[in-house]
Amino acid sequence: MLFRRLYSSTKLQYLSLRCFSSATPPLVLKHGDVLKKTRVFTEEDVLQYSKVSHDSNPLHTDSAAARNVGFEGPLVHGMLVASLFPHIISSHFPAAVYVSQTLNFKLPVYIGDQIVGEVEATNLRENKNRYLAKFKTRCFKNGEILVIEGEALALLPTLDYKAVEV
Repeated sequence: MLFRRLYSSTKLQYLSLRCFSSATPPLVLKHGDVLKKTRVFTEEDVLQYSKVSHDSNPLHTDSAAARNVGFEGPLVHGMLVASLFPHIISSHFPAAVYVSQTLNFKLPVYIGDQIVGEVEATNLRENKNRYLAKFKTRCFKNGEILVIEGEALALLPTLDYKAVEV
């Protein structure tokens, strides 16, 4: 219901969302803008995520089990890789609220792979003192091989929040 109310508000092709900081110029988000973050997931990241999520699938922690089903080695949890998306958004817009996410996992991610997560603004709508932003979300292995794609919706805060250096 909340989503339907927000989504049906006025459509904007260009929306100036400014986050101010004395150290950085105002951040303006408009249709087509892409925000990125690069990360290499480690064995420790995978072990910690396994503990927190209670996902004890041996494909993530046991090389032999992963190889037995045709993978090169232990896999990084897809949801751990996808966690780059809300991180990117909240790093640029503190107090953003993640509303929804769709994900399509295309290829495996292995420990040590360099992953570039990116979110591209595709639709921006104003609603009172917040903004509903739709993003195309993608992760690339080694900067070029698509491993995850999807879409996200986030409520971005009022115009007078501080930007955070990433």
